[in-house]
Amino acid sequence: MTLWRLEWLRLTRTHRLLILVGVYLFFGFTGPLTARYLSQILDRLGTEGMKVEFPAPQPADGIAQFVSNASQIGLLAVVLVAGSAMAFDARREMAVFLRTRVNTVREVILPAYLLNTAAAVAALTIGTLTAWYETAVLLGPLPPWRMAAGAAFGALFMAFVVAVTALMASIVKSTAGTVGLTLGVLLTMALLGNLGGLGRWLPTNLSAAIVGLVSGHSPGSYLPATAVALAGCGAAVAGAIALSARREL
Repeated sequence: MTLWRLEWLRLTRTHRLLILVGVYLFFGFTGPLTARYLSQILDRLGTEGMKVEFPAPQPADGIAQFVSNASQIGLLAVVLVAGSAMAFDARREMAVFLRTRVNTVREVILPAYLLNTAAAVAALTIGTLTAWYETAVLLGPLPPWRMAAGAAFGALFMAFVVAVTALMASIVKSTAGTVGLTLGVLLTMALLGNLGGLGRWLPTNLSAAIVGLVSGHSPGSYLPATAVALAGCGAAVAGAIALSARREL
């Protein structure tokens, strides 16, 4: 059995892929629904004699609601699934099994990185398509090319997230430590993104690019973050391979 097949079976037989898809699919359905009926929901929750009024929801609001929810719970699910796969040294028996069957640790890391990235991108794509359909039905049409470009930026962000997870797994052995460090790095980037023009260079800017695009922003405004994310993916995976190769069991 190749390590590619082993990683695929790990994703499917443990239902991790199903969980990822389910999370993004759920928010793809509920995001536009929430945007469409938020005013009515708050009216029913409000006190008697108090009326809450919101401007009429726009198509971009449906996607914004999806991204707002998915970028939290969905991202956590991606990091948990990727962290469990990339932190193979956390289980000594598994580490010995994998390392004694390959010539270099790269043969372990690359299948895990690429398949977990593919799983995250697939889940995000399914959620995005669902949110697109729901938005078109409830709120109105969205520009297809802007949706496609936004989805591509989001896919790159998923690749960056899994790459950071791989790097953190090469620094600490535990799955919990890997997940915690990865989330800490991403949270720090998100906070730094609020400082002046620094945000346009940070890969975390790509997570909500689809919202900006359907709201009228130029795709060119996301190119600096794209360049950094591409370089970051390569550097993080290379770093993970180099550090893991030096690690003693």
